[in-house]
Amino acid sequence: MDTKIRKIFVLLYPLNDFSKRMYEYIQGKLAELAPAYAVVETGGVGYLLHISLQTYSEIEGRSEVKLFTHFVVREDAQLFFGFSTKTERELFRQLISVSGVGGNTARMILSTYSPRELQSIITTENAVLLKNVKGLGLKTAQKIIVELSGKLTALFDGDGGPGDARLPQSGFGQGRPGHSQRATRHLGRRDRPHVAQTALNLQLHPETHTT
Repeated sequence: MDTKIRKIFVLLYPLNDFSKRMYEYIQGKLAELAPAYAVVETGGVGYLLHISLQTYSEIEGRSEVKLFTHFVVREDAQLFFGFSTKTERELFRQLISVSGVGGNTARMILSTYSPRELQSIITTENAVLLKNVKGLGLKTAQKIIVELSGKLTALFDGDGGPGDARLPQSGFGQGRPGHSQRATRHLGRRDRPHVAQTALNLQLHPETHTT
């Protein structure tokens, strides 16, 4: 699409609001899986979805998966983010609604803390713990807490609501066991930011890593 036409289209249509609801989920064969992304094949098409370590640990070892999606349309890219539960997707959407928090930062946060842990951090206003996420400064952590305070309660009320009844109690060790799964099961909170950052760096800058 021509750049001028794309800019006009972006101005005329609220893409961020519309596009995120355009695709509810993608279900199919898990063709490829890495800590930062998954490729799901359905109808002869392979969809690359950016995922968190939380979702990675949930779907590792499966041959068929169903990932709830958030679709982002930008001038320079169209991106799918995938989540194993609706709760994680809603947390992602809440996080990127905060000015200065993009998709990769939100993914880092969700890779470092489970949904329950993140809710607890925001409820208790623990900005010091939140800023343990790699690349997240204290001011941004405080801003997230201020803007999301009181907005996450409904996600965890009752047996699902807008969230998911099978919400994991910890961010790791859920789903089917595998070699990497067993490794993440023993990760301490201090290790998670490093693992999340390494996985994200490997995806964004593969040329800097050698096998």
